[in-house]
Amino acid sequence: MNRARIVVLAIAVGAGGVALYLASGPDTSKPAPTEPVAQMQTVDVLVAKSDIGLGQTVTPEDMLWQTWPAATASNTFIRRNERPDATTQIAGSIARSPFIAGEPIREPKLVKANGSGFMAAILPTGMRAISTEISPETGAGGFILPNDRVDVILTKRDKNADRPGAPDVVNSEIILSNVRVLAIDQAPKEKDGQNAVVGKTVTLELRPEQAETLSRARQTGTLSLALRSIADINMVENKTDDSASRRGETISVVRYGISSSTTTQK
Repeated sequence: MNRARIVVLAIAVGAGGVALYLASGPDTSKPAPTEPVAQMQTVDVLVAKSDIGLGQTVTPEDMLWQTWPAATASNTFIRRNERPDATTQIAGSIARSPFIAGEPIREPKLVKANGSGFMAAILPTGMRAISTEISPETGAGGFILPNDRVDVILTKRDKNADRPGAPDVVNSEIILSNVRVLAIDQAPKEKDGQNAVVGKTVTLELRPEQAETLSRARQTGTLSLALRSIADINMVENKTDDSASRRGETISVVRYGISSSTTTQK
């Protein structure tokens, strides 16, 4: 055989082998090594299955266990590995604050009524709930809602003893400052998403001595509520009597269409 033909044949066989290897690709029968993935630690946390409103009695159907990253689970959360029967234990409690769906259940926001009514259950120790009449004019036009903070203003109209026949003397003063509204009429919560409750009765959270002050004031004049800013919730009230600074205040009294100036005396 011609030597040249042998060389050409050998080259052709070698090229065919290389082409066959390239066409077959790498060996995929063995899986490629993978790096280990770190597993995130999780814990089952008790959460609200749906929205729970203020004053609502919590049932087992209102709660469910949800997987939660252990690193972000607060110590106040209820964990399944610690309290597997928590849904049964919590059932029957009353929500002192609303829960939104998916929010972890925390016991500081719940209270056991133990047969008592809702209002008695949510009252802090030592506080009293007392009601008084209001109107749209004396209740900030209906924009005062439960959990708002208000000042109670007493307005009195007295006869002018020094000037018989003169216009009456009108006095106004704040008798209670920064007190919490518990309910408007008999509704302890905002209903149907409405942002105003026009009621005839307001229930306030007061200390015993404040309750006495309010009871006396109801018999002597007209009570009005002044809505306070939400920023005033944690404000420490100045207990000093500032009525002296208001003595001698001159106000204008209109009687039978005639305006006259009157000095208030307290």
